[in-house]
Formats: sequence, C-alpha cells, structure tokens
Amino acid sequence: MNCIIRPLASKDELFLWEMLYQALYVPEGQLALPHEAIHLPELARYVQGWGQPGDCGFLASDETTGQPVGAVWLRLLKNENKGYGYVDDDTPELSIAVLPEYRGQGIGTDLLNCLVASGYKHSSISLSVSEGNPAFRLYERFGFEVVSKNAGSLTMKRDY
Repeated sequence: MNCIIRPLASKDELFLWEMLYQALYVPEGQLALPHEAIHLPELARYVQGWGQPGDCGFLASDETTGQPVGAVWLRLLKNENKGYGYVDDDTPELSIAVLPEYRGQGIGTDLLNCLVASGYKHSSISLSVSEGNPAFRLYERFGFEVVSKNAGSLTMKRDY
C-alpha cells in the first residue's frame, strides 16, 4: 500500500486520540479496554493538547483515499506527568499505531523511518511496550534496547 507521510499538526489531535486507543496492546483472547479508557489521565497525557512546543510526529494517509491510517509521535513527559516509558526528564516518549486493517504492510516502519530521519533535537527517545507485543521486534530493528522491565511491560530506549 502506498502512503503519504506528513508532519503532524495540531489539527490532527482527534486522529491521535484514535491512534492512542489503537496503541493499547490487547493480548490474543483478552477483551479490549473500553474506548473511554484513553481519557484516563495516565493515557490522555500522550495526546491531550497536542501541538505543544517539543511535540513531534508524523501521520500516514492512504495515498488513494486520503484517509489517515497511522501515526508516530514523540512527547516529553516529565515531573508529575511521567508516562509509562519514562526514562528521564530529557527523553521524550514515542507512541505509534496503525489502524488494524493496515497493519503488516510496512506503515509502522515507514513512520519510524520518517521520525528517525527528522533529526529530532533530543539525544534519545524511549517507549513502553508490553511483553508479547509483536511491535517489540520492530523497535529492536530500530535500535531500541530494553532498559527496564516491570509487571509485563518493557521500557525501551534508543539513542540518536
């Protein structure tokens, strides 16, 4: 599938909320969380008020229909606003998701390639991924390394 990838803008916040929901890993055989879960403070911090100084990301759209199909974004979460992939106050956290019907087509790889090539100003980025999540292999390919493990969740970090 051919995608158009462009930088995220503040107008994309609504789509980012959907991507936040899609980023929630649900192991096979388990029920998905209700959609309202993304508004819990520990999740909402990844999207709420998107477009703040330091926010950075990319959106992939289907070249034919123009429909947004995936996004990758970085946000510096610190102090009382720390996220699940917190490493330190200088390391932004990465979030990424692709709509289910578009997964397995290289869109996540393309989004991460754009992000890495963008030359983001921080010296490293981090993320949190559930053990067993197939995305773990993608993160490893991009040079992320596990820096901590806690209750089935891995924190990974990549230096620029």
